[in-house]
Amino acid sequence: MLAQQRRQAILERVRASGGARVADLVRELGVSDMTIRRDLEVLAGRGLVSKVHGGATAAGPGSTEEPGFTAKSARQQPEKDTIARLAAALVRPGTAVALSAGTTIWTLAHHLVDVPELTVITNSIRVADVFHRVPRADRTVVLTGGVRTPSDALVGPVAVAAIRRLHVDTLFLGVHGMSSRAGFTTPNLLEAETDRELVASAHRLVVPADHTKWDTIGIATIAELAEAHVVISDEGLPDEARETLAGQVGELIIADHTNAGENS
Repeated sequence: MLAQQRRQAILERVRASGGARVADLVRELGVSDMTIRRDLEVLAGRGLVSKVHGGATAAGPGSTEEPGFTAKSARQQPEKDTIARLAAALVRPGTAVALSAGTTIWTLAHHLVDVPELTVITNSIRVADVFHRVPRADRTVVLTGGVRTPSDALVGPVAVAAIRRLHVDTLFLGVHGMSSRAGFTTPNLLEAETDRELVASAHRLVVPADHTKWDTIGIATIAELAEAHVVISDEGLPDEARETLAGQVGELIIADHTNAGENS
């Protein structure tokens, strides 16, 4: 395989999965570790990927770029499912939870449909639909009104007014990105305002976010890292991110999607 063909294959792999590890690329392409690292240097120099410890991720989007729900749902599916399972284990029957928008939170909703006596507050059309499709007589689902975003969140003054007088045990917050500088962020200004109201309504804040969210920064901050009681991510999370999060959030849980159910 010519160098240009190899780099195109690497770029397609990164774009399809959101990222790739050097070790995996070495195995898949049958070349040396040094060759892959040189290829990543070239791709990074062209602005096509972002180098991270041990591999590369897709080049970061602009701070206001907001992918649609379908596009986001295809990314990091195994990681999101394992993260969602661990998040669901934090929910007790008979409690009130808020679920924001986002594909990880939508995945979490599928793991909560059998929890008895649950009250669910959500500003996500997709999340509400999950519960609608599996009805329970002992469950209450409240869908806020609002203006619809590309990620199928309901935001704006109507949503804020609906949330303002509510009090929930736990909020599971979907985020566009997280970083030591900007905290938890979104590319949508109205969604940031609505999500901040959800944060204010909750006794406990849980952020399920796969490793590709680290060092991605949207235009608006929802909450600082230190406001999160729990962050659940996966093994792709870089060491420096783990150190930062472990030092600021209440608890950092790392999910291993190759051994579902285990965490460290």
